[in-house]
Amino acid sequence: MSTVQQAYELAKKQFADIGVDTEQALALLDQLPISMHCWQGDDVSGFEQGAGALSGGIQTTGNYPGKARTPQELRADLDKAVSLIPGKKRLNLHASYLEADHRVDRNEVKPEHFANWVAWAKANNMGLDFNPTYFSHPLSAEATLSHQNKEIRDFWIEHGKACRKISEYFGKELGTASVMNIWIPDGSKDLVVDKFAPRQRLVEALDEIIAEKIDAKYHLDAVESKLFGIGVESYTVGSNEFYAAYAVSRGTALCLDAGHFHPTEVISDKISAVMPFVQHLLLHVSRPVRWDSDHVVLLDDETQAIAGEIIRNQLFDRVHIGLDFFDASINRIAAWVIGTRNMQKALLRALLEPTDELRALENARDFGSRLALLEEQKSLPWQAVWDMYCERHNVPVGRRWLDEVRAYEKTVLSQRV
Repeated sequence: MSTVQQAYELAKKQFADIGVDTEQALALLDQLPISMHCWQGDDVSGFEQGAGALSGGIQTTGNYPGKARTPQELRADLDKAVSLIPGKKRLNLHASYLEADHRVDRNEVKPEHFANWVAWAKANNMGLDFNPTYFSHPLSAEATLSHQNKEIRDFWIEHGKACRKISEYFGKELGTASVMNIWIPDGSKDLVVDKFAPRQRLVEALDEIIAEKIDAKYHLDAVESKLFGIGVESYTVGSNEFYAAYAVSRGTALCLDAGHFHPTEVISDKISAVMPFVQHLLLHVSRPVRWDSDHVVLLDDETQAIAGEIIRNQLFDRVHIGLDFFDASINRIAAWVIGTRNMQKALLRALLEPTDELRALENARDFGSRLALLEEQKSLPWQAVWDMYCERHNVPVGRRWLDEVRAYEKTVLSQRV
């Protein structure tokens, strides 16, 4: 028996003493996919021919060597990251990650431009999620779906419609619904007199994009808000209130991004507030530091609180967990592994919580016992259960994954000059 197995057997007994079945927890964890984000591997550059610099408030900081320059390099890097992460995973793509031998404008993207990604996903037994790319384009400089110019607005509407076809294609090919998330950077740097008209135009544009019904077995629409962005500090057309109302009234999924609110706001408390009104919720788990800076996810209080809301309320089929960070100051594969494994650890810790007992104490208004149990269970050996999970999935236990990342950097990433 390995030391990991020995530690697990002891932990299993300790959790059984508080009424928690570790085997059931591990089985449930296997059913909760994390949608990794492709843009961590190449600093949100994408693969459009003739693409310009990042815009729309999108910004990466750092110049750590070895970023992916081609789709092939990005998939190779993803392969390495995926091999170091246990459990069920998905991949989240942006429209700008298309593959074509010529310039394809945003309103002309087609499923065929993502055939290689679908083949890769099939080989890895993973689902794909999708995002229209409403930034880093000459026609996104002022606004997109809320633009005063109808021709520009129509261009971006066509882009949204084309992306829904690609998302549906993913779902049909891979047998799991693709969640397509719409986020736009529209807003203003300074004071705005008429805030209403842009929002009216955005409603009409979104309605046109989602007018064609697509089977939910293959595709789900989601809309994402933001408090502010670089260059739009004073007014964001797609605010939280706007998109919450839109999602409820139109029956779409609502996306909550951990970095898209006031610095002291958290999304964990918002989950139970919106779930009575929306059927599906998309989470973009990130770590804001003073602003929407998309730092690598930590196993911190907020990540744990997000996981707790999902598990305690058994929202397994209604909440879709995606990651959204891009740190160019560290090894990009390490960033994927750290962030994804931390989200999984948070889910596991939530699954190992004696929730039924805690809820019973709460209903009995025995708040002292509730607090005591919440604190005591933090010291239980959840790490031994996590190590067992990694061992069963044949991925490195503990910090040993870092050795593989360093070796890959030496043999592969360092050669990219």
